[in-house]
Amino acid sequence: MTNRTFKLATWNVNSIRIRLDLLKKLVEQEQSDVVCLQEVKAKEEDFPFEAIKALGYPYIALYGMAGYNGVCILSKTPLKDIEQKDWVGKKDARHICAKVFDDIEINNIYIPAGGDIPDPIENLSFAHKLTFMDDVAEYWEQHKDVYANKKMIVCGDFNVAPLPNDVWNHKQMLKIISHTPVEVERLTRLKNSLDFVDAVRHFYPEPEKIYSWWSYRNPNWQTNNKGRRLDHIWTTSTLESRLVGVKILKEMRSMERPSDHVPVVAEISL
Repeated sequence: MTNRTFKLATWNVNSIRIRLDLLKKLVEQEQSDVVCLQEVKAKEEDFPFEAIKALGYPYIALYGMAGYNGVCILSKTPLKDIEQKDWVGKKDARHICAKVFDDIEINNIYIPAGGDIPDPIENLSFAHKLTFMDDVAEYWEQHKDVYANKKMIVCGDFNVAPLPNDVWNHKQMLKIISHTPVEVERLTRLKNSLDFVDAVRHFYPEPEKIYSWWSYRNPNWQTNNKGRRLDHIWTTSTLESRLVGVKILKEMRSMERPSDHVPVVAEISL
């Protein structure tokens, strides 16, 4: 064991081509070894491979599609065992995984947003969201023995703010998609499937209010601070003692042409 650490950033970029300048700022500031992006909104032939390699990330694992969704892992060091994963019978580019440093498996996941009506019968998007979480949880539950001693990081835009202080107003948000009890229950099952550690709350425990998303619909987002913590980094317990620190880069929400999400960065010792 060395004293070397590595940094992992996760960010719903909301279109990689629009956000290239902000990605450059993130890279310059944090020097992350691995960057996991969601909602890249680009298929293979439209993805800016050369521009990203020029930022210092020669290794790129992409699961892209035209127009929406899409996830990728950018790395300064080689990626192994790259795998695109599909859930609920849909090939909708929401999950990619790869190994870094030979033995740390990174899962970059973009859980469906779920629409506006929190009823799976009235709203098929909400049904998709709940089933997606169930599918992944069931898979990991069934393979718990395989994953028992693995070093895993699961990160991304989970589109669920699970804890009371992950939203600006717990009571008002209970009927709003992203904080409904049924979503929290599904995400909790997913977290418990392999006994994951919530890296952000490891350093900023409840009842501290922390958010990673502020709506575009709210021009006074800084004043009102009506945020939600939708972006997460989890690790298996094998990595818990190696967690060095976590940051939520709120300042990136006020930059020019921002995403409505901000990056979350974890530092982990190797």
